[in-house]
Amino acid sequence: MSNAVTFSAGPHLPDKVTLVEVGPRDGLQGQKKVLSVERRVGLISGLADSGLTRIEAGSFVNPQRIPPMRDTDQVLKRLPGNNAVRYCVLTPNMRGLEDALKSGVKEVAVFTGASETFTQKNIQCSIAESMERFQPVVEKACAEGVLVRGYLSCIMGCPYEGNIDLNQVASLTRDLYQMGCYEVSLGDTIGVGNPIRVRKLIEKITHQLPVEALAAHFHDTYGQAMVNLYAAMESGITVIDSAIAGLGGCPYAKGASGNVATEDVLFMLDGLGIASGVDMEKLLDVNSHICSQNNFPNFSRTARALLAAREK
Repeated sequence: MSNAVTFSAGPHLPDKVTLVEVGPRDGLQGQKKVLSVERRVGLISGLADSGLTRIEAGSFVNPQRIPPMRDTDQVLKRLPGNNAVRYCVLTPNMRGLEDALKSGVKEVAVFTGASETFTQKNIQCSIAESMERFQPVVEKACAEGVLVRGYLSCIMGCPYEGNIDLNQVASLTRDLYQMGCYEVSLGDTIGVGNPIRVRKLIEKITHQLPVEALAAHFHDTYGQAMVNLYAAMESGITVIDSAIAGLGGCPYAKGASGNVATEDVLFMLDGLGIASGVDMEKLLDVNSHICSQNNFPNFSRTARALLAAREK
């Protein structure tokens, strides 16, 4: 269906990129509507069928604080077995990890921020305290043979503090990696980054650890996510976080739009000749279903255009 001109990836672009679908967790957790276990299972299963091999399936957090993530254990239990797909869940504390381990997950995630004010508002502690809090979580997960992913928010800027010192971001990324996180997802939570700062940050980080340990998690608040992702790929990053229909946002960052849409990233990758293993037509089916069934807004420009073309 796509009319994009396709050409081979250039010398500074990767041949293959792995998309990490964060819609079922990061996308849904901020929605007012709480989806049933059945609908969440249907969403995740559809995403897996489209070719996505890494999917955030939920989080083990207080259901009173984040109602859309309740019953994540039941979601995991009902997902069809698929050895080609790895499901990850967020585990902010030891209790969350213990619940996740009972569900048999192979990957968990911990998170902190590069902004003190944002971290206090988001998880009610300082950056240092957050690192201390999940140190035992990471240690236990690694001891159990479970992969641990680290999330670092506000890498480019903070709604309260403005620009963030890139040296601090690089230092925190190194600390997460040395703690035991096999991969650190760099989150531009309010979408204020630009290609030059993205390149500078990755250069600073890769002086201390391999680029293979990094992922890009960019929000599209100011329409900069795609150019920033291109800059990240030019700098060697081959793992990109995205959410179906661009769902997401952050309650502690007013005005921040959702995650960059998986459909938009895939359209760019397909046009550049960069393999992802994801089928656009199947992804559009998931987009159409999740948005129409739940009255969710469709923030993906690509999905809106291609779905409109289907109706002609």
